[in-house]
Amino acid sequence: MHTIVLATQKGGSGKSTLAIGLALAAQQAGHNVRLIETDKQGTLSNWQSRRGLVEPIVETVYDAGKIERRLQALERGGVTLSIIDTGAGINAATTAAIRYGDLCLIPTRPSVADIEATAQTVSVARAWRKPFAFILNQTPIRGGNRVNDATTALDEDAPRDIAEVLAKPFIMMRNDHQDALAAGLGVSEFAPSGKSAEEIRCLWHWVEARLTGDAAVTEESASVTEFPIMLIPAPADKTEPARALITWADSNVSWDACL
Repeated sequence: MHTIVLATQKGGSGKSTLAIGLALAAQQAGHNVRLIETDKQGTLSNWQSRRGLVEPIVETVYDAGKIERRLQALERGGVTLSIIDTGAGINAATTAAIRYGDLCLIPTRPSVADIEATAQTVSVARAWRKPFAFILNQTPIRGGNRVNDATTALDEDAPRDIAEVLAKPFIMMRNDHQDALAAGLGVSEFAPSGKSAEEIRCLWHWVEARLTGDAAVTEESASVTEFPIMLIPAPADKTEPARALITWADSNVSWDACL
């Protein structure tokens, strides 16, 4: 069984919606999926109430000490993929989820505040030596060339390893996501032939490739880049502690200059 965790410091990044979308995409691809909610706000539980007792089932695990045992039980029960949705901020449950997960996905909107807010989550993933990847979420379809310029920069100029740490495709801001959530559906059920559904299916393929070891993304693979977040490469001497993450405020690089 593989376990992915959606976590980030800042609220409103779309963790729950992405968790649901990925769960349905993985289920449609043949996985036995279980959603685990550690966020007491209850977005997933409310979604399940609207949906009814239809797979994938949502379980609530608020006690950090029970997360590992629950994951072990799910694996024994035949679950092939568990997806953990966490609350905003870093707490014991989020830390435990990252510790026992296989891949930490960090959603962030394309804003300076959201990108800077990922630093603590990255620090936890690094502390437990867990692979992580950023999902650029709720990106605008119109309103400038920021997203297109960023994609071009990654494809042409950025090191290959950083391009692999940034999940593809970017998830665009469309009403399908919220409409599906309100209906108790995943976006690939609500509008299966729509662009949002296709993006989520492609995102799941990207995530699955990381889980199965295709172009595996690890903390050691990260190197300096100007987008989407500035990372310091791991020291050559593995016994030396990794240096701290550089935030946008420390970089003296403007958002516009990077996009």
